[in-house]
Amino acid sequence: FVVMDKDEAHEYLSSLVNQNLRIHTTDGRVFRGTLKCTDSDKNIVLGNTHEYRQPSERERSAAAANASGGSVSMDMASRYLGLIVIPGQYIFKMEVEQFLSQTKP
Repeated sequence: FVVMDKDEAHEYLSSLVNQNLRIHTTDGRVFRGTLKCTDSDKNIVLGNTHEYRQPSERERSAAAANASGGSVSMDMASRYLGLIVIPGQYIFKMEVEQFLSQTKP
């Protein structure tokens, strides 16, 4: 956990504009998109966003019933949302998505 003053935080967030982020929300969803802007209420605007969510209890039960073995593997459900606003009060984790080719040696 890093503590920054207001100017440092503003500079850091500005450096993330047009970067791909993964935003984790308190209800278990993950949003992956391009940071467009933020505001003083900590709301985040993402473009070209996909939403990912855990399978429902009913889907998990059905998969377990149809499984022929001890473990069940399921993918997260996803859908394209486009341009969205994520209320800051529901954000608990933000990750910058970087690939090995984007990192500095």
